[in-house]
Amino acid sequence: DGVAQGRGIKCTLCTKALKKIQALAGDNPDKAAVAAALQKGCQVLGRAMGRLCQRLVKKYQDQITDGLQNGDMPRDICNAIGICQS
Repeated sequence: DGVAQGRGIKCTLCTKALKKIQALAGDNPDKAAVAAALQKGCQVLGRAMGRLCQRLVKKYQDQITDGLQNGDMPRDICNAIGICQS
């Protein structure tokens, strides 16, 4: 159905964005490194996806930051914030 499909697209976007952000933040990032990576990570996705990405990042910044600092995988973080279904 449409909802599951929409969620699938969001899940893919979330995972892609977090992979990018994780790469930009580097290993063992502090809060400032994650914050900078969140800004840059969304910009490289292009305008439409970038806007979605920024909305996602703003809403879940704390969970994303914690997840990245804990070394969680992007897909696990997206599951944790309820965007992806495990």
